[in-house]
Order: sequence, then C-alpha cells, then structure tokens
Amino acid sequence: MTIYDLKPKFQALLRPIVESLHVKGITPNQVTWAALILSIITGVLVAATKGATWTLLLVPFVMFIRMALNAIDGILAKEHDMTSDAGAMLNELGDVISDAALYLPLAFIAGLSPVLVVLFVVIGLLTEVAGILGAVIGGTRRYDGPMGKSDRAFVVGLLALLIGLGLTPGWWADGLLLLSIGLGIVTVLNRAKRGLVS
Repeated sequence: MTIYDLKPKFQALLRPIVESLHVKGITPNQVTWAALILSIITGVLVAATKGATWTLLLVPFVMFIRMALNAIDGILAKEHDMTSDAGAMLNELGDVISDAALYLPLAFIAGLSPVLVVLFVVIGLLTEVAGILGAVIGGTRRYDGPMGKSDRAFVVGLLALLIGLGLTPGWWADGLLLLSIGLGIVTVLNRAKRGLVS
C-alpha cells in the first residue's frame, strides 16, 4: 500500500481540468515541461536561500501541484490518444530530474544531514530505474512500494513543512530520512524481484 494506490481517485478529480486543457490544445509534453520547470525553479529558490522559511512552506504546495500535473499529463496522453515514445522518455526523465531538483537543495538546510539527503535522492533514483527495467526486459513498468514517487514527495513535503513552521531539524529529521532510505531500498528490491516475473 502506497500513496500511489490513491491515484485513480485523484485522477477522477482532475478529469474536468484535463478535458478543459484538451479543448485548449494543451499537449501532455507541455504539462510535463511545466512540472519540470516548476520543480527546478522551486529547488533553486530553496538552495539560493539555504531553506528560507517562505521557500520551505512553498515546497508542499509545489509538491501537490507537481503531482497533479504528473497525473494530468498521463490522462491526456492515454485518454486522448497522444502517447508517444518521446513523451514516455520525457515523462520518465522529467520525474527523476524534478526529484533531484526539489530534494537535493534540502542538503543546504542547516541541521539536515547532507549525506542522508543525497542518499535519499540516490535511492529514489534507483527505485525509478528498477521500475523502468521491468518494462525494458519485457514485463511491465513497476510501481511497487513501499516508497514510491508519491511517498517520497510526501516525506519531503512534510519535512519542508515542519522545518518551515519552525521545528528545528535534528534526530527526528535524520530518523525520517533514514526510515525513508530503508523503505526505498526495500522498494528497489521489490520492483526488481517483481519485474523479473511480470
């Protein structure tokens, strides 16, 4: 069970927006680019200010918007016959670049362990690679948990929110990152194992 399992209900809420965008001629790739640019700009702001309160409080909002955009581009592509190899590649690359752009700047926040932040990002990248490899070897793209893309976004959003509200980073932040890294390793193993039999 991961946050990803809530995706169908989330998509249903977004469908009216998708229809409106389709009528206006917006393509899935344009939506993917918007999510990527938003992530990079937010990450740059966090890094440049070393985690100023207003940038940290912005992160959970940006995470939600990005999740919505990620769902919208998928619905547009699948339900309006706009899938393409270029779109699939942009979608996968956009996700991992967005993750790195949003998450690595946390290493600049005083009190957070830069090593744990980098490990969190690296393990996140490996989970996506393991998921993609399922399809590469002839199976299906794997989204197994317990620490998928949406779960990582929730962790970072929560971390940014709590620090932005004034909670000093310490053992609780390190513990949260360590737990997430551990669950990420389990996720890599789950996706690799199930990708071999899918």
